[in-house]
Amino acid sequence: MDGRLQVFAGNSSPALANRIVSELEAPLGRAIVGSWKDGETRVKLEENVRGSDVFVIQTMSRPVNQNLMELLVILDALRRASAARITAVIPYYAYARQEKKTSGREPISAKLVANLLVTAGADRILTMDLHSPAIEGFFDIQVDHLRATPILAAHFRRLGLDDLVVVSPDSGSVARAEEFRRRTGGSLAIISKQRPGPERAEVLEMVGDVEGRHAVIVDDMISSGWTLVKAAEALLARGARSVRAAAVHGVFAGEAMRLIQESPIEKVFVTDTLPLPEGVSSDKVEVLTVAPLIAEAIMRIHKDLSISALFT
Repeated sequence: MDGRLQVFAGNSSPALANRIVSELEAPLGRAIVGSWKDGETRVKLEENVRGSDVFVIQTMSRPVNQNLMELLVILDALRRASAARITAVIPYYAYARQEKKTSGREPISAKLVANLLVTAGADRILTMDLHSPAIEGFFDIQVDHLRATPILAAHFRRLGLDDLVVVSPDSGSVARAEEFRRRTGGSLAIISKQRPGPERAEVLEMVGDVEGRHAVIVDDMISSGWTLVKAAEALLARGARSVRAAAVHGVFAGEAMRLIQESPIEKVFVTDTLPLPEGVSSDKVEVLTVAPLIAEAIMRIHKDLSISALFT
């Protein structure tokens, strides 16, 4: 694109935003992003964006609704300031698990968020590992959907584990687990589970041989931690030598960190699409950065180059 590249960020993850602009070797745009005394979101751009190709980095971390509102107001400010193109860079897209009705009288919140982003002024979306790829279809604008699996898989290759078995914790994660397996080697196992209630899971059956192997559970996110811990217990009960986990988004809601710390899982690897929750930690959790990948995608979008080429 002809316009100059400018990058702004909200308050959801300053560390990730700074890593991305460092990779880009570009300054972070000057803006006031905060709250008025009554709690309403306040945004004021402090530099000219007219005719620019603008990228707004804002992951949807906790507090989710506040960070979403910040993003919407920033987009509106940029649109009214005559930016030529506005790309919302959303490493973690919240409400993605509400992409369909599971019973009557429920909203489809993922679609509502998509509508809000477009109405606010987004011309393009750059996101990572949507919980459901079908969410791309909720937008009538371009969506660039990045995958962190290559980053996680490359890290596991460096660990040098032999007899690796890659485990999909449910049928919906099989494609991600298979890509991970292709990049690391080893075999594939699939767990069948049921959910007796929200954020709870029970293992029903397992397909694949895990006995005597190092198991790695691959998923898009870790939320409550129940699915992960129950899967690890099932793997060890079936003779796995060790259990590790790799997930893109470390949501770590509620008591997730405590569950993981007290579990038999040796190590959990997540990326920095979300900042770790304040006040809780676990020496079992290691964070890998996606900043170089996002920065490269931003530059490719700006220069009208292929994004899919990043994954070939």
